[in-house]
Amino acid sequence: MKITVENTPIEGVKIVTPRVFNDERGYFMETYQAEDFKEAGIDVDFVQDNQSASCKGVLRGLHFQKNFPQDKLVRVIKGSVFDVCVDLREGSKTFGKWVGVELTEDNKKQLFIPKGFAHGFLVLSDYAEFVYKCSDFYHPNDEGGIIYNDPEIGIEWPMDENTKLIMSEKDPKWGTLADYVKDRFEK
Repeated sequence: MKITVENTPIEGVKIVTPRVFNDERGYFMETYQAEDFKEAGIDVDFVQDNQSASCKGVLRGLHFQKNFPQDKLVRVIKGSVFDVCVDLREGSKTFGKWVGVELTEDNKKQLFIPKGFAHGFLVLSDYAEFVYKCSDFYHPNDEGGIIYNDPEIGIEWPMDENTKLIMSEKDPKWGTLADYVKDRFEK
């Protein structure tokens, strides 16, 4: 197997590190190989690849698909981001808990995020390119979100009071985890 898989404190969320072959020309690695992932317990049919570029201070998320949830395999090909997922799985013993990991072009780590999680990231470098595989197509009318700084979740974003966040118009308007629970489970 050409990958190392590390479990996180939240069941199903995994940090994947590919084996990198370096020589005087540069490096080579397999970023995804279905049989290796299946052997590691990640048996997912990915149907869409996405890529974004962002500058320092961009915070994207926390996003999820309401009725068409997606497994995601995310990584950084340029720069550095702090990547976060929040467990939204009904009945999960870690519901509302989060995992965060720094993904960089140098460490080449990937984060596998199963269905049922909100996802977001903060760009730490001057510029970052972020790529991810999804197990379902994006449905624009199905998007949901949770505010990035919900105190109930308590994500420890690596920023200080001088960090100038850059967000989409919709991201600072998302509700809290309590709003999500009320809308999703208390109807």
